[in-house]
Amino acid sequence: MKDNYAISSANKVRQLRKKARYDKATVHAILDAGLVAHVAFAQEGAPVVVPMIYGRVGETLYLHGARKARVIRLLERTDRTCLNVTLLDGIVFARSAFNSSMNYRSVTVFGSPQLVDDPDTKLEALRAISEQSMPGRWDELRAPHEREIKMTGVIRLEIDHASAKVSDGMPDDEDEDYEIPVWAGVLPLESAFTTLQGDDRVLEGIEPSATVQNLQGRKL
Repeated sequence: MKDNYAISSANKVRQLRKKARYDKATVHAILDAGLVAHVAFAQEGAPVVVPMIYGRVGETLYLHGARKARVIRLLERTDRTCLNVTLLDGIVFARSAFNSSMNYRSVTVFGSPQLVDDPDTKLEALRAISEQSMPGRWDELRAPHEREIKMTGVIRLEIDHASAKVSDGMPDDEDEDYEIPVWAGVLPLESAFTTLQGDDRVLEGIEPSATVQNLQGRKL
């Protein structure tokens, strides 16, 4: 397997090229750290972007929603689509508004969406989506009912092309601006799970499992 995604007219990064990454390790790491993808498609000739949770299995991304949902029906009929996952890591305070920016990790994926009909593949996809945000939880839960599986639409998106952009570090100011008497630097931004809040109807004596407790404090 090649270590890098091929560069095409679709995924080639044209702005801030030094921040571009095409290696699969970086792309996969960002996808695995994220929780929500913004998925693009066209409706009646107009662009639409919808946030969706997802899961990754190798070079395949899975998306899901209600089988009759607009996004599932439109993606089913779409030849090509793209999605983006972005994680913010900090605000970059430069000595000018023009050079102020953000530190981030971002991935854009291009591929051909396909509706998953096979029940076993659909179940594998739903497990992957669950594991993306709740690792280990799937094995603790009851298995999905047949009716639930039928009511769920799953889209498979093979990663044809992908590119990442990673921005980190301090401001890159103009030489003359370093003499301006104003503070500059980075204010880190962290996305993390915090403290569990229990449902009032949890059975008496039931405590969160280790897989759930271990998510507390996990950073994206």
